[in-house]
Amino acid sequence: MKLKLFFPVIIVLFYFELTSVTGQVRPDRQWPLYRGYMSSGVLDNTNLPDSFNIDNSFNVRWKVRVPGLGLSSPVIWNDRLFITTAVSQSDNEGIKTGIYGEGMPVPDSSVHEWKVICINKTTGKTIWERTSHTGVPKVKRHPKSTHANASVATDGKYVVAFFGSEGLYCYDFDGNPVWQKDFGTLRSVAFNYPTAEWEFATSPIIYDGTLIIQCDVYENSFLAAYDLKSGSEIWKVKRDDNPCWSTPNVYENDGKTIIAVNGYLHRGGYDFYSGKEIWRMSGGGDVPIPTPIIGDGIVYFNSAHGPSSPILAINKNAAGDITLKTGEKSNEYVKWSIPRGGSYIHSMLLYRNHLYNVNWNGTIQCYDPVFGTEIYNGKIGKMRSFIASPVASDGKLYIVDEEGMVFIVKDGTTFSQIHEITLGDKCLVAPSITDGMIFFRTQKYLIAVGKN
Repeated sequence: MKLKLFFPVIIVLFYFELTSVTGQVRPDRQWPLYRGYMSSGVLDNTNLPDSFNIDNSFNVRWKVRVPGLGLSSPVIWNDRLFITTAVSQSDNEGIKTGIYGEGMPVPDSSVHEWKVICINKTTGKTIWERTSHTGVPKVKRHPKSTHANASVATDGKYVVAFFGSEGLYCYDFDGNPVWQKDFGTLRSVAFNYPTAEWEFATSPIIYDGTLIIQCDVYENSFLAAYDLKSGSEIWKVKRDDNPCWSTPNVYENDGKTIIAVNGYLHRGGYDFYSGKEIWRMSGGGDVPIPTPIIGDGIVYFNSAHGPSSPILAINKNAAGDITLKTGEKSNEYVKWSIPRGGSYIHSMLLYRNHLYNVNWNGTIQCYDPVFGTEIYNGKIGKMRSFIASPVASDGKLYIVDEEGMVFIVKDGTTFSQIHEITLGDKCLVAPSITDGMIFFRTQKYLIAVGKN
């Protein structure tokens, strides 16, 4: 009798571990914005399959074709999954993969439809689809980019999509328009070659009923906060930086809520409620893309372009100008730094007391997050390029190369690759995780992997 009662008790305890006192799934069990809760890229206790096969559908729940082109990662809340896309009958070049220096935009000026799509995560069926805007793109796209790069953000009541120059759109959970904003043309271009148009890619984030957007563009850059329900502006501050494609993040310190933004001329922290600058620093890669990662007492930044490619560990109590002097690797507020080795595009992954950094060529550095010492340096893939940021669950890292090869790597103090599985299509998008399932968005498809 005791043995029969044991397993139901475990199930009940596990249920309460994953739910709040209201019976709703806890926010940290959702995947509510780019790379999940707090952009961490982590969700444990998911019971994902050890392997899968796209060709024979082994552990593949469903696979659906997605119209148009988009690089937004899937965002998930309860049973609903959200993606964006830009659809054109003429923009047929697709995404150019590989490591190359060519950065001139795709020469397309056709009419596009910018869409938000809500999908049932269990069945793959579309629940609703909305066209936010129709027209010719105001900014062209990089060959590796699309016109729908930013992931949506949701709190389970509202869904916000940011299409850069084509506007900011808020819908309720059933797809009804709530409010929208037009910021005019946001010139997402190379800072030193403005005709190299690369399209907008900074995702919005939601925190405590407030929407935060970072717009570091060629002219009139800003950071702003809006009331999520009404769209009314709470504050808006000018930014003085190069064009940036990084998504901001939020952290708490000593009773204060602070917005962390990556940057080259102006990396920094802002008061969440007023927009007042708390700290700043300059330097690093001059085309910032990775998102800041929040740790225990530390915020981690990386960037790489031009002569510099640092990894930076910033104490959460940072204040004032904390820029490192020439030759310095640390100061009062910079706990440690690595001058060269940061990734150009990948956001880092902080997982089980390991800080992982993935580079474009498939090298993986594992660091001690407290001291910055290297634990190991590994390599996945052969002559392949990587652009999608890594995610992790239950002791495994999931890293995808541009040709759609999924590398599953064991978390630990030594490099250990477990599996190498093909998706059968190009992939430049970070996977998304929910209980029992992991989702891969390729150039043409959305694929749900889970035990069958």
